[in-house]
Amino acid sequence: MDQTYYDAVTKMEQMGVDDEYIQGWQAGYLQNPQREEQRLTEAYEAGYADGEEKTLDNAEEWKK
Repeated sequence: MDQTYYDAVTKMEQMGVDDEYIQGWQAGYLQNPQREEQRLTEAYEAGYADGEEKTLDNAEEWKK
């Protein structure tokens, strides 16, 4: 695993970003399939999209 991934997750945790967003970001970054439809949340989907782009630009919006 590359250091960028760990640094990004650590930064989001320190910022107090919603856990659903972080889980979505991780899945998107790693190019995992999304969760099944009934378990999707707005935060997860936003995180997934940002993870795919490998960006933290919108993480601030998902603080707890």
